[in-house]
Amino acid sequence: MRHLLAGGGGFIGSHLTELLLARGDEVVVVDNFATGRRSNVAHLAGRDRFSMIEHDITTALPKFDVHFDTVLDLASPASPADFATMPLEILAVGSTGTRNLLDLAVSHSARFFLASTSEVYGDPLVHPQPESYFGNVSSIGPRSCYDEAKRFSEAITMAYHRVHGLDVRIARIFNTYGERMRPDDGRVVNTLVVQAMRGEPITLHGDGMQTRSFCHVADEIVGLTAVLDGHITGPVNVGNPDEFTIRELAELIVELTKSSSEIVTVPLPPEREGDPAQRRPDISLISDTYGWQPKIALADGLTRMIEFFREMEGIG
Repeated sequence: MRHLLAGGGGFIGSHLTELLLARGDEVVVVDNFATGRRSNVAHLAGRDRFSMIEHDITTALPKFDVHFDTVLDLASPASPADFATMPLEILAVGSTGTRNLLDLAVSHSARFFLASTSEVYGDPLVHPQPESYFGNVSSIGPRSCYDEAKRFSEAITMAYHRVHGLDVRIARIFNTYGERMRPDDGRVVNTLVVQAMRGEPITLHGDGMQTRSFCHVADEIVGLTAVLDGHITGPVNVGNPDEFTIRELAELIVELTKSSSEIVTVPLPPEREGDPAQRRPDISLISDTYGWQPKIALADGLTRMIEFFREMEGIG
C-alpha cells in the first residue's frame, strides 16, 4: 500500500507513519510544520518507502507521479494554544485543506481517511458519547474554530462519498497523549507533566473535577489503522473509555514524577471557555467490530511520556 499522509510530522501523524512503515507500506508525508516538528520524522529520513514533502495543503497540492492507495488527513493544529493563536489557519485546513485532499483521493481512486475528533461532541449532554450523538457545540466560542472545522471536514467527506462514490473512513479521536507531544501546546497532560517535572505549581482550571479519558498514542494508532483497513465508513470513536478527573490525573503525575509541586486551582481563562465538563468515548462499535481495545494503563503511558520529556526535551 502507498499512503499520502497529511500531517505526518505531527504528534499522532508521526507515530502512525512509523506503524504503516513497520508493516511494509510506503508513506509520503505532507506537512507544513506549522505545529508538527521535523524532529518527529527526522529519524525516518533516507529510509526505504518513506519520503516527505513540505507543503501547506490549503494551497494547490503538487503533482504526483505515483499512485496512492489511501489519502490520510491528519493535518490540523489540535491544541487549545493553537485555537487562540491560529483560528483562521485551523478553519482553512479543515475546509480548503480537506477538500484538496479529497480531490486528490478522487483522482487516484484512493480510500480517504479523515482523522476527526471528539470535539465534534462539544460539551456533551450524553455520557459516554456514542457515534450516534450529534453533540452540543457552540459555533461562536473560542473552541469553535476547531470544533466546527472538524464538523465541516466530516460533512464534506460524506458529501464526496455520496456525490463521487469515494471510499471514505472517519475516525473520531479522543484525548491522546504520549511521546512527541509539544511540551508547550496547552493540552492538559503535557502541561501538568511539565509543571510537575519543573517543580512548578500544578494548575487545575476550576475545581479540577472535569473528566477526560486518556489514550496512549501507541494504542491510538492501532485503533486508527483498524478503522483505515476496515469496512465501516464511520464515524468510529477511537479512544480509551477509562475516565479520570483532572485532579486524579494531576495526583498521579505528581506521584510518578516524585514532584514537590503543589496542586492549585485557578480560574478558567477566557480561551478555555466552553471546555467540556466530561468526555468519555463509547467504543462499542470499534471493539465489537474489530476487536480493538486500548491496552496501556494511564500510569504506564505517563511513565513512558515522562521519560521521553526527560531524555528528548531536557525537562526535569
